[in-house]
Amino acid sequence: MLTDAHAFSGFSVDDLDAAERFYSDVLGLPVERTPQGLWLRVGVHEPPGTPATDVFVYPKGDAHRPATFTVLNLAVDDLEGVVAWLRSRGVTFERYPGLEADASGIVRGGDAGPDIAWFTDPAGNVVAVLGR
Repeated sequence: MLTDAHAFSGFSVDDLDAAERFYSDVLGLPVERTPQGLWLRVGVHEPPGTPATDVFVYPKGDAHRPATFTVLNLAVDDLEGVVAWLRSRGVTFERYPGLEADASGIVRGGDAGPDIAWFTDPAGNVVAVLGR
C-alpha cells in the first residue's frame, strides 16, 4: 500500500523568512513558499526526468528547538568546491569533538565513510554537504 506513497522529509524553523533567504539566497536551492511553509526542491538539476527531492520546512516560532542531528544531507560531486563556494557566501562550518576536520572544515572519511562538512541554518538545524 505505501509503496506508491510520495515520501518527503521535513523539519521546523523559528523564522520562516530567515529560512527562505538562507536556503534560497545563500544555498541557492529552489524554494517554493506556501501558506504552510517552504518546499525545498533539491536535485532539480539532475538528468532530465529525475524527480527532485522534496523537503518541507515549517514554521514553529518560539516552540522550535534546533535538531541535535543532521536534518539535511546534500551529496555533491565537488565537495571542496562547494565548501569553498559556501564559505564565500558566509557559511561557517561546524567542528565536532572527536572528528578531525581539515582547514576548510571537511572531515575526511577515508575507509570509514564519505568526506563531509556540517553547518547550521539560521534556526540552528544541522545541514551537511558530503562527497558522493
